[in-house]
Amino acid sequence: MLDYDREAARYDATRGGDARARAAADAIEALLTGLGAAPVRIIDVGCGTGIVTVRLTRPGRSVAGVERSGGMAAVAATRLPGQITLGDGTRIPLGRESVDAVTMVWLLHLLNPADSASALAEAHRVLRPGGLLITTVGKDDAAHGEADDATAIIAPVRARFDHDPTDRLERVLDLGERLGLALAAQTTFAGLGQGRSPRRWRKQLRGDGYGWAAAAGRERVDALCAALERLPDQDRVRPDPVYQLVALSKGGR
Repeated sequence: MLDYDREAARYDATRGGDARARAAADAIEALLTGLGAAPVRIIDVGCGTGIVTVRLTRPGRSVAGVERSGGMAAVAATRLPGQITLGDGTRIPLGRESVDAVTMVWLLHLLNPADSASALAEAHRVLRPGGLLITTVGKDDAAHGEADDATAIIAPVRARFDHDPTDRLERVLDLGERLGLALAAQTTFAGLGQGRSPRRWRKQLRGDGYGWAAAAGRERVDALCAALERLPDQDRVRPDPVYQLVALSKGGR
């Protein structure tokens, strides 16, 4: 897994920066306002560098972040001084029914099945009745979709060797339903600046960022890279991924 402490200083620049963060925050805000919510207190769990979190601030609204990585939290604290807490999504450091909305952007897919279930349960615990959990789902599906020639080459091998994603929409909805979190709305947003060229795909596949590539083995990865190398326009960035965002409402309003 990525060393987030080491990557913190350059994390935003390598993942779409302000443009991607703005798209994510706008989509979150659209779900909040589209559902008629007027949240006074929002907690962003797994807030990373706070680049999305800070864009959720509004007059009369309290926005805070929880982040496990000390390096990422330090960057986030420069954006939201006094509002970032070191903590874990499986043990959110807040009281029961203390917030109006919980956001989890690009978090659940990083957690194992038990921890992702715990994170959803913790979101339910800290939400007031009628509050909203807003989370991305199917993150890796968006990044590895069959929208272009490069990802079409990769998709069959990934489908064979990837684990069952812990942020799969159906799984999140099922776990949410058991907790009393019902689907209220959903939307999408583009991961601006995150499209990859065939050359960049080859570099990433040969790195250690994809568990499924390690499971596939060096021979299959080499074959994928050879196929990618035969594509035209090796440095042309393919389309940006499109991420899915869902809002789950806690019953008992």
